[in-house]
Amino acid sequence: MEPELSNLRIDRSEKRRTGPSPWVTRFIIAGIAFFVLVGAGTLAWNRLNAAVTEVEAVRVHAITAGGSSSEPIILNATGYIVAAHTIEVAAKVVGKVQWIGVDKGDKVRQGQVLVRLEDDEYRAHVLEAQGQLNNLKAKLAELENGSRPEEIAKAKADVEQARADMDDAGVTLKRTQELVKEGVFPKQQLDDAQAKYDDAAARVVSLQRTWDLVKIGPRKEEIDSMRAQVQQAQGTLDYAKTQLDDTVIIAPVAGTILDRNVERGEFVTTGFVGDKGAKGYVVSLADLNDLQVELDINQNDFAKLGPKTRGIVTTDAYPDRRYGGFIFQISPEANRQKATVQVKVQVENPDSYLRPEMNATVAFLGDAKTDAGAPSRAMVVIPATAVRDNAVFVISDDKAVKRTVKLGGTNAQGVVVDSGLIGGEDIVVNPPADLKDGQRVRVKA
Repeated sequence: MEPELSNLRIDRSEKRRTGPSPWVTRFIIAGIAFFVLVGAGTLAWNRLNAAVTEVEAVRVHAITAGGSSSEPIILNATGYIVAAHTIEVAAKVVGKVQWIGVDKGDKVRQGQVLVRLEDDEYRAHVLEAQGQLNNLKAKLAELENGSRPEEIAKAKADVEQARADMDDAGVTLKRTQELVKEGVFPKQQLDDAQAKYDDAAARVVSLQRTWDLVKIGPRKEEIDSMRAQVQQAQGTLDYAKTQLDDTVIIAPVAGTILDRNVERGEFVTTGFVGDKGAKGYVVSLADLNDLQVELDINQNDFAKLGPKTRGIVTTDAYPDRRYGGFIFQISPEANRQKATVQVKVQVENPDSYLRPEMNATVAFLGDAKTDAGAPSRAMVVIPATAVRDNAVFVISDDKAVKRTVKLGGTNAQGVVVDSGLIGGEDIVVNPPADLKDGQRVRVKA
């Protein structure tokens, strides 16, 4: 039995399994995590819904003073929002952009520095012109002051010296004449003595005239000529300073930057402008508080409009926002190809929602009459229950936005709003007592 017992062994290669498999464990953990996440999401959703206040809402409509439920629209036309005045700010001198301090969309004030050009060359021109002017001013002062006493004294001394020389030459000439008669000197020596005397006499006459001129001073014409040269040099200096000042480009009016046309290091010119070469202007700007709608009115509809016809302006981007307007300009000529007449409508009280080149629609209002015979005007009437402390709550982006309104009288439809609403807004009626500005709301079905 011993050999058989010695061969008996316990096989420990397989481990004893007392629990579930690893895959089962992982599945159970994933299931628990899923249910935890679902529960947390449900709880967060319930809390979010609890924070949203259900309210009753009504859409505001503008009606006519005569009580009509619709505005007297005589024509609808579409066009584009444009700035009344767009300015392309250009440089008055050529140069390379050294610094630019604005970007597209920036608001600037009148006189604000927009761009600086390199100015080393223009500063050198100013220094050169200043030096030339100083030089000519000194010469003019010299002429205006006349001769100095020292110059007059020197001219007089020169005359006296010349006269002394002439007298000495005269004595020599007289003596030579006597000696020539006696035969002591030859006639040639007499000729030399005569020539010397004549030269001395001529010198006296010349220096005498010089002395007279020194005493009189410069001629008036010479002074006037120098004054003209000084004025010319002053003009050259002023021009050089103007060019130096023009290297700093400022905003001519207050407005908003529509386009930035240059970058640092680019060359700005006042002449020819190439697609990839020098730029003709640095920025374009406009006053976005002065906007218009540019329309092409069909000639068949043109007779419906008058010079100051009013209208309601809306945009495709914000159809619920309405703006008042009136015809500001009518083109003096029609477009033959399109059979239209261009009309510009001035937008009253534009805001930041309106931007140039937006699509816009203008609903032109007619001349509907009230019972009293006076022209009607569009007004906004809201339920009295929507007003709280001279304010209403306007629903915007699922939030209640508090807006102050100016109330007028009342009529059968409700309370008249003189300002604060234009029509098209959704407002809360019977607002809860705890409703606050900016609170999330949901309109009851």
